[in-house]
Amino acid sequence: MEKLKIREVSLEDASRLIEIYNYYIEETAITYEIEDVTVEDFRGRISNTLKKYPYLVAEYEGKIIGYVYASSFVDRAAYDHCATLSIYLDKDYHGLGAGRVLYEAIEERLLKMGVVNLYACIAYTKVEDEYLTNNSMRFHEHMGYKLCGTFNECGRKFGRCYDMIYMEKLIR
Repeated sequence: MEKLKIREVSLEDASRLIEIYNYYIEETAITYEIEDVTVEDFRGRISNTLKKYPYLVAEYEGKIIGYVYASSFVDRAAYDHCATLSIYLDKDYHGLGAGRVLYEAIEERLLKMGVVNLYACIAYTKVEDEYLTNNSMRFHEHMGYKLCGTFNECGRKFGRCYDMIYMEKLIR
């Protein structure tokens, strides 16, 4: 575990982050995004996130293997104590504990900011297939998240319909 380092993202990380993310676009239904993201677009996404929220990367033996960031739950002042989290790990580096360490690190930062309600919007399938398992849901359950809503067959990818679930965790 000492080979794993968590740090703040930099704009120079964008090319490595899209390598990780574009795999999920091209090969899975984990994200309902359809077209690959460019480095320029991803840098814009990072910059926009950093205006208000933390954005962290995990390095293993000096290589970025995952990232997590927070975003607005609802863009209204009454929801400033809430955030939605997104996490992506390199497909070849699952099982090292990086997801747990990233979530613990971002939760610590968000709590210091007064953000205490966390949400995850997760692709979900009633029947697992080659494009989507429910591992993300199981990961979030392991991290203390509880199911709070389901949107049925709202995402279409690879000619199939998938669900979207919301999970929440209160860290106060």
